[in-house]
Amino acid sequence: MGTVLYDETYGVIVAGGGVSGCAAALAAARNGASVLVVERDGYLGGTLTGCGVGPMMTFHAGEKQVIRGIMEELVQELVRRGYSTGHVPDTKQYTSTITPFDAEGLKLVLDEKLRSAGVKVLFHTFLGAVETADGEIRSLTLCNKDGLNRVSAKVYIDATGDGDVAAWAGAPMTKGRPEDGAAQPMTMKMKYCGVDTARLKAYVLSHPERFGKLAPHFALFERDIPFDLEGFDEEFRRSKEEGKLSIRRENVLMFGTGRPGEYILNTTRIVGCDATDAWSLSDAELEGRRQCAELDAFLREHVPGFEAAMVEFTGPTVGVRGSRQLVGRHVLTAEDILTRRTFPDTIAHSGYPIDIHNPSGEGTASTFMSEPGTYYSIPYSVMVCDALRNLLVTGRCVSATFEAQAAIRTTPTVGALGQAAGTAAAMAAGGDGDVRTVDIPTLRAALSRQGAWLEEA
Repeated sequence: MGTVLYDETYGVIVAGGGVSGCAAALAAARNGASVLVVERDGYLGGTLTGCGVGPMMTFHAGEKQVIRGIMEELVQELVRRGYSTGHVPDTKQYTSTITPFDAEGLKLVLDEKLRSAGVKVLFHTFLGAVETADGEIRSLTLCNKDGLNRVSAKVYIDATGDGDVAAWAGAPMTKGRPEDGAAQPMTMKMKYCGVDTARLKAYVLSHPERFGKLAPHFALFERDIPFDLEGFDEEFRRSKEEGKLSIRRENVLMFGTGRPGEYILNTTRIVGCDATDAWSLSDAELEGRRQCAELDAFLREHVPGFEAAMVEFTGPTVGVRGSRQLVGRHVLTAEDILTRRTFPDTIAHSGYPIDIHNPSGEGTASTFMSEPGTYYSIPYSVMVCDALRNLLVTGRCVSATFEAQAAIRTTPTVGALGQAAGTAAAMAAGGDGDVRTVDIPTLRAALSRQGAWLEEA
């Protein structure tokens, strides 16, 4: 079986089985390509299943759902099987909606979706090298229990998050913010069960002055829906002054998963580490777990409802917000987002704001669209570079400035990008393999037929 797997030449190889990579694989297979997904972990889902990230934010811009297609198909399957509440209002209205889900359920749904589409998946497999010649990728070297083997395809999709394939193939890349190369902080997530939700909510509702971002939306917070909560600023400040906390942020941020008493903590902040450097990434894992231990003690002492809660897990892998970015045919900018620029090659829309966690430590800067409930466009040209004819890049490492990447890096958006990348890859694989010459009207029409929502060009 192994020999056949490595000897076969695929239509499309997707490097990375996160949400964007899975959406790309599904789209490519459904459009007629033979597809192999290469994934370093033993399951699909990327940050949602391997880093404890949740909920998904956001499919909507105000009342309008701007991300549909494969991503909405996944949500509806999760809802049907009791793994998600579906889209619910964001209780502090940072975004229009959030979409809680069960990570174990998502693993199963992704397994089944890819298998039913005929996608081959190779787990526990790292990329080791990229072979290029004459402006195209010829093969990937894989490292796993079979040792080192090469695999080849007509078209390659980089869904690694860090742009590993693109960088090793010689594509032009940037990393971090332009003035110093610093990336947004990493975060080690924590998941708790057994939280006394009634006690926590009662405390918040009786102290509205202490939860300024939530108080204007208490009507939502009082509903029986998963909620997000940001606060306990004073306790956080005092614990840092006393030397009990070293986390370089200002407060606690938590999200309900939809299961009674279960919450994800998005609070640790790991500054100065580089996700593309093995030693630095290892340091980030160590620092993340150290901060989680501090945070656990803080929650039990200062946050009502957490006194007897149980930590389900930390991580399991540290969460990375950004690292390398492709320099593609178009570099998406903050101005593109804030002015809601339209493009002739638009392949996705998003309503998530520019959301920058300070690379130097404390503070989070968010810049919303110029009007509430508006959305922006993302062009196909952010996934393509002139240097490599058969490479598409999807996910958080597409061609974008530091500021713009902070808007398009979240799950629903990168899933929409993945569907576009997979559709385009299948189109190219059915022809001469050149992703740079994919016919845009045909691509947009194909995406619309597959349920994606695209504004009229």
